[in-house]
Amino acid sequence: MTFINYASREINCKIVYYGPGLCGKTTNLQYIYDSTATQAKGKLISLATESDRTLFFDFMPLELGTVRGFKTRFHLYTVPGQVFYEASRKLILKGVDGVVFVADSQEERMDANLESLYNLEENLRSYGYDLLKIPYVLQLNKRDLPNVIPTNDLTVELQRKGEPVIEAIASSGQGVFDTLKAVAKQVLTELRRS
Repeated sequence: MTFINYASREINCKIVYYGPGLCGKTTNLQYIYDSTATQAKGKLISLATESDRTLFFDFMPLELGTVRGFKTRFHLYTVPGQVFYEASRKLILKGVDGVVFVADSQEERMDANLESLYNLEENLRSYGYDLLKIPYVLQLNKRDLPNVIPTNDLTVELQRKGEPVIEAIASSGQGVFDTLKAVAKQVLTELRRS
């Protein structure tokens, strides 16, 4: 649900990074924030939870290109990965324009990936969205660890619609901007269509 501000000639788009706890959602946003020029970004806002080190959500407007003379501004959010923050995860998806699913590549995290992906589909449906129809990217994170599932196997299990699949090591920045560009490109394509 893109918001257009005619006074400032800005189109505001919302991208949500979704995935299981500790998969690297916050690490992605932190890397993007730290690597972006000061004049091109807003303030990074985070709410830490009392019972876990995972951040509640990050907010970062980031300007990328123009559409029909309007500047585009991307607002990037993460959702909390833990199941007991279900209401927050669902609420953050409201008005989403694009989604990045960050999968943890470790073998022992496969069930958590699948559970989180089904949860994403369910929460999107509750707002009338269809994962198969919105801009969407699958990021396979933590590719540097020794116990990772082969890329092809992860892709078979998690890919939903032929969406871009990007291997990443968010802690070092590998694949982070490729992921952002892939989802932003899809969002801009949708904007130009409508």
